[in-house]
Amino acid sequence: MVVFNGVLKIKVCEALDLKPTPWSLRHAVGPKTQTFLLDTYIALNVDDSRVGQTSTKQKTNSPAWNDEFVTEVYDGKRIELSVFHDAPIGYDDFVANCTIQFEDLLQNGSRHFEDWVCLSHNLLHDV
Repeated sequence: MVVFNGVLKIKVCEALDLKPTPWSLRHAVGPKTQTFLLDTYIALNVDDSRVGQTSTKQKTNSPAWNDEFVTEVYDGKRIELSVFHDAPIGYDDFVANCTIQFEDLLQNGSRHFEDWVCLSHNLLHDV
């Protein structure tokens, strides 16, 4: 297994067409037929360590964050991005997630990955 050691710079750009979860719809005000808009943020982890959290984008199912994070990584195996709905009542609601293996980013044998990797919404899997 390939691990990553060094400085990780990551920019969380956007998500497209996020779907509300059944739990978030339980607290929706108004008819269920109208479009329910989420208040979303992304939690960013490297392995089991929290790197940061994006700002919350309110009332949108296609949020654009453009938030950047920089962290030192030792023996990193994976990057985890988890989307949550900032719930007004109770716990925040899990919406989607994806995991990116450092091995996949470094598969060309280089230890430097200078270009931004733009991940499309296909990497965020609804659960």
